[in-house]
This record gives sequence, C-alpha cells and structure tokens, in this order.
Amino acid sequence: MPANTDTPRTRRPISKGRMEAFSDGVIAIAATLLVLDIAVHPPGSPLEQVLHAWPAYVAYVVSFLTIGAAWLAHTALTDWLVRSDSIFLRLNLLGLLVVAFLPFPTRLVADALQDTDAERVAVTIYGLTLLAIRLLGVALAAYARREHHYSPPAEGEVPPGEQRKLLPVVIGYVAAILIGLLWPGVAVAFYFGIAVYLVVPFREVARLLFRPS
Repeated sequence: MPANTDTPRTRRPISKGRMEAFSDGVIAIAATLLVLDIAVHPPGSPLEQVLHAWPAYVAYVVSFLTIGAAWLAHTALTDWLVRSDSIFLRLNLLGLLVVAFLPFPTRLVADALQDTDAERVAVTIYGLTLLAIRLLGVALAAYARREHHYSPPAEGEVPPGEQRKLLPVVIGYVAAILIGLLWPGVAVAFYFGIAVYLVVPFREVARLLFRPS
C-alpha cells in the first residue's frame, strides 16, 4: 500500500549512542596520534638520543593528560545527557575538531623547545589550543544545562556545567600563554600543572588517604 504523502513525517530522536561512539573514537585517535611524534634523532649514542628527545616526552604527557581531561569531562556530560539537538551536536563537533588538532601543536612544541627562534610561536599556538579545548567543553556543558538536556539531579548532585575548576583553569591558561611570550619553557610547565589539576581527583585521593580506618 503506497504511503500517504499528506502524512507528516516524524523525525527520529538524535541518537546519543552514536554521538558518544563518534566522540570516543575521535578522542582515542587524537590521543594515539600523539605518540607518533616521539622520535629520536642522531647524532649521539642511543642513550644520548633518547635523553635528547625530552621535549617530545614533555609535550606528549601534557597533551595526553589534556585529552584525558577532555574525555573525562565529556564522559561526565554524556552520563547525564538524556537528549540532544542539532546545535548540541555541532558544538560537540567543534570541540572534537580542536581535540583532533592538538597533535599538530604538540609536534611544534616538541621540535621548538630546542629552537629558541620558534618556541614562542609554538608554545603560544599550543596554549591557545589547550584553552580552546577547555572552553568548548564548558560551552557544551553549559548549553546542555540551559536547554534541559540533562536528567534531573538527585539531592546533592551537581550536573556538569557548574564547574568550580573553570575560573582557575581559564586564568591559568591565559597566564601561561602570556608567560610563554617571554619564557616558553615555563609556560609548558604551567600547562603540565593545569593538566594534572584537571585529571587528578585531589579531593577523592585525600579522602581515601585520610579516611579513618
């Protein structure tokens, strides 16, 4: 029997599972690509070449922790998510675009930390990318809260978007970017500290360490 052309077509709700699978895949690939930029180069003995590649190790750790923090925030967001819309999906794509871009400035930093003429530019691009990843993640969570895409919180629960870490992290990134214009190596150390701050659950660790036996 032919379909009635006058019947309005109903749209299927956007699948949260497909968004999660795509997002996890992009994040996983970006994190994996970071290791491809670690390489040793002559001259020198094998040990000297390995030690000489320390900027690549530093850039890898900072970038991996930053991507890990983005994944943790995204996972927390999607755990609360019950619906999405076209704007939410596009904001999510924009965040993934910057995450997938991160291996490029990571490589720039790994190469430039031993080249004083290029390190300021590389570290500035790197810092702006790290800041953009954080801001886009917060914007995604804020949009989901504003459009009521989250499940109702139970008593004492706080959904993503009300992040106490936002202000100190943004201030830290901006300060590190400015510091990087003069002392790029110090800025990279700041980025490492911020990444650790975002990944390590200090309150939970302290609770476990100081919990009465």
